[in-house]
Amino acid sequence: IEKRGSIEKTYDDFCAELPESDCRYGLIDLEFETDDGRPTSKLVFISWNPDTASVRPKMLYSGSKEAIKSALNGVGIHINATDHSELDLETAILPTVKKFA
Repeated sequence: IEKRGSIEKTYDDFCAELPESDCRYGLIDLEFETDDGRPTSKLVFISWNPDTASVRPKMLYSGSKEAIKSALNGVGIHINATDHSELDLETAILPTVKKFA
């Protein structure tokens, strides 16, 4: 574990910590409101594998992702992102997460 975020940190703080040219895994507890107005939260596993990363770390992270996912019992939402547009909360993350709410 490289970093742990406190409960006060936001999703934007999480995204700001991701390196531009290196891969990372992240697990977040995302709080949001369902389409019918209920407050809820979901654990979300994010695989950050940017297009700008070199080949070796991209292969290493891609190859080990399934083992990490299987170790995370209770985490049913997995998101793969290769650029920051795929991490946009409103257009990419929430629509995916709300399918499981």
